[in-house]
Amino acid sequence: MSQPGADLVPEPSRDDHVRGSLDFPVVITEFGDFECPYCGDAATALDAVLAKYDGRVALVFRHYPLSMHPHARAAAEASEAAAAAGKFWQMHDLLFRNQRALTIPDLRTYADAIGVDADAVEGAVARNTFRNRIERDVKSGNESGIEGTPSIFINGYAFDGEPSVEGLSEAVEQALAAASAASR
Repeated sequence: MSQPGADLVPEPSRDDHVRGSLDFPVVITEFGDFECPYCGDAATALDAVLAKYDGRVALVFRHYPLSMHPHARAAAEASEAAAAAGKFWQMHDLLFRNQRALTIPDLRTYADAIGVDADAVEGAVARNTFRNRIERDVKSGNESGIEGTPSIFINGYAFDGEPSVEGLSEAVEQALAAASAASR
């Protein structure tokens, strides 16, 4: 992790997509792009870290669709349409497992698979219904100085290591130790 005061991310809020609780001692914030293969790898590692530190580490996901990925923005819209139905994380997981298949028919299939109205998902993509939400996340990333995806912050500070289970676990251990020392 970077030194305190460097590369800070805005504080997560209840409006963010949170897996776990913002009250956990460690909160990982990821800026991701559903079409980015490195984000797909990071998603797998983050899932393993959340399982390893169950009840102590939360994950916040913020959108950062890159213009080089032609389906990233549509996938972000689809995930937000699923969020409106209470199924963000189910869609999140499907999108990362199927990164090479993010066309409108694919997004409709994923919506059906998780019990979300496929017409609503397609409509949201067509109308950019959740553009403001996605742009808010992008702005947050820009303000935090990120330059690509995945960009990961642990308890607000930029994570500079390899987003592998080992690299993330080492950073989480340091954050847990710092949180424990601060609570004494």
